[in-house]
Amino acid sequence: MRVILVPVANRPECTNALKVAFKLANKLGASLSGCHIRAHSYSNVGLPDTSESKAAAAKKDKQLAKNGAAAKKLFTQIAEGVDYPLVKKPSTKPGAYWFEKVGSPDKMLSILGPMADLIVVSRPTSKKEKPALAFMLAALLNSSRPVLVLPKSRKSEVGRRISIAWNQSAEAAQAVAAAMPLLQAADAVNIITCGPDAGGGPNATQLANYLKFWGVKTTRSKTKGNKDVKEILQAYEDFDSDLLVMGAYSRSRLRQLIFGGVTEYMLRQANIPVFMLHS
Repeated sequence: MRVILVPVANRPECTNALKVAFKLANKLGASLSGCHIRAHSYSNVGLPDTSESKAAAAKKDKQLAKNGAAAKKLFTQIAEGVDYPLVKKPSTKPGAYWFEKVGSPDKMLSILGPMADLIVVSRPTSKKEKPALAFMLAALLNSSRPVLVLPKSRKSEVGRRISIAWNQSAEAAQAVAAAMPLLQAADAVNIITCGPDAGGGPNATQLANYLKFWGVKTTRSKTKGNKDVKEILQAYEDFDSDLLVMGAYSRSRLRQLIFGGVTEYMLRQANIPVFMLHS
């Protein structure tokens, strides 16, 4: 991984996401791109050209500019706090690169996301937090890149002890491949399976053998497969994990995706860091 992208706003969850992302970037020798994505100011098209409408637009523009400046200040302070060099243009050397874009999360992350190796976002804690939810779903559904979804509770570091939720699917295999730099840098890796390896894809033993080619040694946690979510989380805790790697599974391929049960729970309710890739 050479480029980690973090959408940034001047909010507490972004502070946590940036600190975690910078530690990952330092471990992997990667650059970190911080981007503030702001909405378009209100358009006056079709409205009377009055002083009131102009004043409202000017006020909106001023607030958006203020938000962008605050986001940049946060990014700069955290980068300087961890001695990450601020750079004005991309380079082969690791650095902290800042930029701003105007547009919706869907549109911008479909453009910016594919040009990063990993996107780091925060998990919304409630349905009312629409901006956080919009950025999380846009990163997962529109970027075609792996996404690290962080809980809002403070995490100083992730990726030291990694668990893989393995169900023999192509999505899980793609997530493992995308997470390989993290798996190689981890202190310990555990493979979690729920129920028997009876699917059509590679079983847990084959996954373990594959990872050995990459220098990744693994242990394994087998569960009964009666309650997948509960069993995965228990195995995760028993291993003292700080990151779960899994594929993002959906019931529909339409744009308005409805995620499957395990994915939905891990995204919306589980208070753990999750590395996902939706293809």
